[in-house]
Amino acid sequence: MKILSVVGARPNFMKIAPFVRVIDNHNRNTSEKVDHILVHTGQHYDVRMSEAFFRSLGIPDPDINLEVGSGTHAEQVGQTMIAFEKVLNKEKPDWVVVVGDVNATLACSVTAKKVGVKVCHIEAGLRSGDMSMPEEINRLVTDRLSDLLLTPDKISIENLRKEGVPEESIVFVGNIMIDTLEQNREKADSLALREIIQKNLCRDFSWNGLDVEDGNYALMTMHRPSNVDSKEVLEPLIRFIVDDVCSEKALLWPLHPRSLKNLKEFGLWDMLSSNPNVVLLEPVGYHEMLRMNMGASLMLTDSGGLQEECCVLGTPCLTLRWNTERPVTLKEHGGASVLVGNNIDNIRKAFKEILLQETKPKRPELWDGNTAQRCLDAILNFPA
Repeated sequence: MKILSVVGARPNFMKIAPFVRVIDNHNRNTSEKVDHILVHTGQHYDVRMSEAFFRSLGIPDPDINLEVGSGTHAEQVGQTMIAFEKVLNKEKPDWVVVVGDVNATLACSVTAKKVGVKVCHIEAGLRSGDMSMPEEINRLVTDRLSDLLLTPDKISIENLRKEGVPEESIVFVGNIMIDTLEQNREKADSLALREIIQKNLCRDFSWNGLDVEDGNYALMTMHRPSNVDSKEVLEPLIRFIVDDVCSEKALLWPLHPRSLKNLKEFGLWDMLSSNPNVVLLEPVGYHEMLRMNMGASLMLTDSGGLQEECCVLGTPCLTLRWNTERPVTLKEHGGASVLVGNNIDNIRKAFKEILLQETKPKRPELWDGNTAQRCLDAILNFPA
């Protein structure tokens, strides 16, 4: 059997690493080998960061790099489809495996079906209900086309059933991101917080040597246009960080390039960087981010993947979004996350409440570190 797996951007890397690993284990222990080809579409514009993630997660160099690069959504999807069709015509795989919800996920699933190749979607069935999110469109189209839909939780299964997906196409496998977390927890735990900070300090930021220890800091990531592209939205968020969060604890914030640019453009950089309890960092690697999450007393984020990590680690999480495609991580479903959007009154109320509560790790069903093996088994056992 020949399987062609696709990654396009940084969120995919953590999901494909354990899948690559179980294929390698399978090939070492059986005579029925899987011919596996890893394709990187090159959607991630930061090649250096992309290569660093591959190395740190033990992912081999891609067999094929389409080098699509950055661009508008239409440009990325169109260029990926053109380049990927040539790969399919040459390699003639039995399966194309796509993960997550980036543009490469959509482009490669469409192209595979056009040439008659079966598609498997790892992380199928996630829905936010927000059609203004490009990721939601990618998820809907990919799931509609996929032959095999591998779901991370039971809520996702119900989403697919409501959309009319045949029962025999749905397999509940758990969350492959947690495989990566469990495989890297020990390595992350060995990292020293102070060294992470010193190594990754943001340019133009002067660190005062603030003493940051496990349990005494909040961790933040924020990059979505809905939060950072408007001064009317971003300024109240920064004032909340400075006035409320930093009056209680230190804040570590690895800055996305979009956030950094807008902080400076909107005249908010000095207010944030001059606060003695703020530590501003460059984008960090997977292990560094995991280590900071393991020691944080609070997470503020608009990232979906970090909601999942907080759930398993037990880090209280304020999700700076109005909806989530991962409701299993919310407190009402037993998780650690609270949806607060970008309304300051909502955020302040939830922040005060969360300071008084103790959140314990919550592990949804099959979030056990063995999802990748179940993914491979589902493909190998799929009816011919």
